[in-house]
Amino acid sequence: MLRDVAVLALEGAHAFELGVFCEVFGIDRGDDAFPVYDFALVSATGDSVPTRHGFEVRARHGLERLASADLICVPAYDPCVRQPDALADSLRAAVRRGARVLSICTGVFLLGQAGLLDGRRCTTHWRFTGELARRHPEARVESDVLYVDEDPVITGAGTAAAVDTCLHLIRKEHGSAVANALAHRMVAPPHRDGGQRQYRERPVPRDRTGSLAPVLAWIEANLDRDLTVEGMARHAGLSPRTFARHFRQETGTTPLQWLTGQRVLLAQHHLETTHDPVAAIAHRAGFGSIDNLRHHFARRLGTTPQAYRHTFADPPATA
Repeated sequence: MLRDVAVLALEGAHAFELGVFCEVFGIDRGDDAFPVYDFALVSATGDSVPTRHGFEVRARHGLERLASADLICVPAYDPCVRQPDALADSLRAAVRRGARVLSICTGVFLLGQAGLLDGRRCTTHWRFTGELARRHPEARVESDVLYVDEDPVITGAGTAAAVDTCLHLIRKEHGSAVANALAHRMVAPPHRDGGQRQYRERPVPRDRTGSLAPVLAWIEANLDRDLTVEGMARHAGLSPRTFARHFRQETGTTPLQWLTGQRVLLAQHHLETTHDPVAAIAHRAGFGSIDNLRHHFARRLGTTPQAYRHTFADPPATA
């Protein structure tokens, strides 16, 4: 049973993620029948530590406090800053005796420093998944999820995913009713659909000065048409095989993969900026049907068109 929670105050910690841990586990809501935790803020020195935002956080406890914790929470911090080896040792010892560790965003790099990611699935903010995989090749890094539960190691993606990850653990420990009630108290969704793919920066177009630049522009202007590799190659004046070879050389992908990506981007744009029916957007983007659009949204973005619109669209104007 989860009773004792220690939150690490790391040098350069991010205040939002640190604050989410304090909000979820550090407030006594016993009068409203919520679980109450023995909560402690811990630093490697048991003293004040500077955050990345220019203010300091005072932790009243040193590393010895980790010896009793059922859960140790690790907020985001600058992953270029190596944390004290004694801290990594304490995390390893805690996991050996049966404690859980929960990291958010770049906090996962401390778990990697402690050797807790080897052979385990894990995640972090999508901007850092490549660096995490490079530093810890034995880890099984997943880039398109909001959190990964490889009990006793739980890792969450960036910033707001701290709420998702903590609510997941509350649900696991205390049930859906408690997790949903806490989410309601925090004015947060009990569960978010999809993963990180829908939040990533959209790819910057490659240089359009190559030999296929005219045909790429033509494809983008005709995404609603029934386009085939043969038709695209014919427009480029090339055989399908030669066209496919040049296409990969200039774009790094196949014609059909690129075409699907452009259609998804167009659908995203219309879902964000218009209130047109999803069926109309599916036809306008060249998917033909809502089912086809849903299929490619699920594969590319890990969510549905309706959920994406709910998250990203501007609200309708009111009179």
